[in-house]
Amino acid sequence: MQYSYLGKSGLKVSRLCLGTMNFGVDTEEKEAFRIMDAALDAGINFFDTANIYGWGENSGRTEEILGRWFSLGGGRRERTVLATKVYGDMHDETDGPNREGGLSAYKIRRHLEGSLRRLQTDHIELYQMHHVDRNVSWSELWGAFETAVYQGKIGYVGSSNFAGWDIAVAQGEAKTRGILGLVSEQHKYNLLCRLPELEVLPASQSLGLGVIPWSPLDGGLLAGNALRGGAGRRSGDSKRVEQHRPQLEAFGKLCDELGEREDVVALAWLLANPAVTAPITGVRTMEQFERTLRAVELKLDEAALKRLDEIFPGPGGDAPRAYAW
Repeated sequence: MQYSYLGKSGLKVSRLCLGTMNFGVDTEEKEAFRIMDAALDAGINFFDTANIYGWGENSGRTEEILGRWFSLGGGRRERTVLATKVYGDMHDETDGPNREGGLSAYKIRRHLEGSLRRLQTDHIELYQMHHVDRNVSWSELWGAFETAVYQGKIGYVGSSNFAGWDIAVAQGEAKTRGILGLVSEQHKYNLLCRLPELEVLPASQSLGLGVIPWSPLDGGLLAGNALRGGAGRRSGDSKRVEQHRPQLEAFGKLCDELGEREDVVALAWLLANPAVTAPITGVRTMEQFERTLRAVELKLDEAALKRLDEIFPGPGGDAPRAYAW
């Protein structure tokens, strides 16, 4: 396994991040335990979850599965760089009018305590805002996160689904307070979704955030089985497959020439980008997990990267060049 610093922090994380969104939903607990054990054995130390995973009335179930896995001991918690998120509705009636999505200091405190309890730990290495909340000032947000850092409950703060503008504002406010600020941005980014290259990736690189791509296979559309009727549950209906059929067929042909699986090439393409710290591999089975490990070893040459750009054109260049000339 290879490792990289998480943004401008001194924390080293594996170049693949184990996503746990399917645990307790599509993946039963016993299989989730096997996958997490295999991840540690393979050198993956970076695990991502969120307080709402489990979804709906079952929100929190995934964190509970991780907590029970940590409780088995054997250095599992100590070897894991744990990332979770806050923002969503936890379906807790005691949240009252603050139950809906948001990031007030009140909600951050309450939901952080809930995550720590479910995860059976006293600290979280990376605490991420699942979405931006423009109803809350950065003075309030940074005050809440600073308190949690001082209490030793979180180590670093990250964002998710932020625009380049939101990242810039957050880092500007952090600078005035003399604090580290954001160290990561978790964002949808893959061969079929390259819009982040316009603003989010350049802003993150310039302002010290490591990018953690979610949905690196676009919900299974880039996994190689979409054209055979086996797309993942998040890839949409057959309409999307037909919309991208020419690209997917050309992609499959290129992967055949390279002698590599489509999912491996899609992950390797992300890892070739210096803005990317670690794509999230949201696996459901051990077989899927084992396949992802090849991505760290695969180095795409310039010819392959050029072909991928031709098949999946980007948005036209980094900001501001794409807008100005």
